[in-house]
Amino acid sequence: MALDFAAGCVGGAAGVLVGHPFDTVKVRLQVQNVDKPLYRGTFHCFQSIIRQESALGLYKGLGSPLMGLTFINAIVFGVQGNAMRKLGRDTPLNQFLAGASAGAIQCVICCPMELAKTRMQMQGTGEKKSKRKLYKNSLDCLVRIYRREGLRGINRGMVTTLLRETPGFGVYFLTYDVLTRHLGCEPEDSYMIPKLLFAGGMSGIASWLSTYPVDVIKSRLQADGVGGVNKYSGIMDCVRQSLQKEGWRVFTRGLTSTLLRAFPVNATTFATVTLFLMYMREGEECPIPDCEPPSVPLQSLQPQSQPSSM
Repeated sequence: MALDFAAGCVGGAAGVLVGHPFDTVKVRLQVQNVDKPLYRGTFHCFQSIIRQESALGLYKGLGSPLMGLTFINAIVFGVQGNAMRKLGRDTPLNQFLAGASAGAIQCVICCPMELAKTRMQMQGTGEKKSKRKLYKNSLDCLVRIYRREGLRGINRGMVTTLLRETPGFGVYFLTYDVLTRHLGCEPEDSYMIPKLLFAGGMSGIASWLSTYPVDVIKSRLQADGVGGVNKYSGIMDCVRQSLQKEGWRVFTRGLTSTLLRAFPVNATTFATVTLFLMYMREGEECPIPDCEPPSVPLQSLQPQSQPSSM
């Protein structure tokens, strides 16, 4: 299980650095005021942030996911691998169940981390140098929220995070398992790395598409109150107000940047984790029944320690 955690740490750090600018754009689009929108779309948002806040504006809030996602991926891979060992058989259903359990458990870290990330990403919108910074960094953000609102404050959006992460990670691991089996990703295959990248990227896209509307609501709830005024009293109130003002399209806000981010981030994460485990586990036997064992079987790397936070 230690290898699962180590692989998750390596894959998590690689994924964060690749995808954070797209995440900043996603959050800005999801929570912008529909009456006075700052951005017309994904590419306009990219251009505006770079022009108004410099390229560093795209990396606002990086500290939180850089620290948090490393641990999150370590937890996800560790829990998923352990769950597969407990379930005993490598089947698509077990891949889904193991992934869902991993997704639910990592919410304890994911929710506060994303709260800090969202608040930092919204800070100083449109300003190259913020005149008044409410938060110095991600840790300061969480400390201030805790002092003001207690544990409930730093866990704002926990229910929506659970609703997003539990099925999302189930779909994530299920898709990766099905694709790698279908593509035949074996160590001796000269196209193994491109296949792993493709399977990982498509897994991320499938996962986000399955739960994206929930993510929009989560972002709105976590950004609520930044200006000192709370607009929403809860999840259903946020859904109702969003639908009334913006229609069903509200649930696709920021989807383009999310999918642009999902492919490279998850391709990088899954390929890094799988290759890391392949290298570290060379010569070991797969402990899960029904796991095909050619020389260094990919299935022995997948389910029991197979790859992970979107």
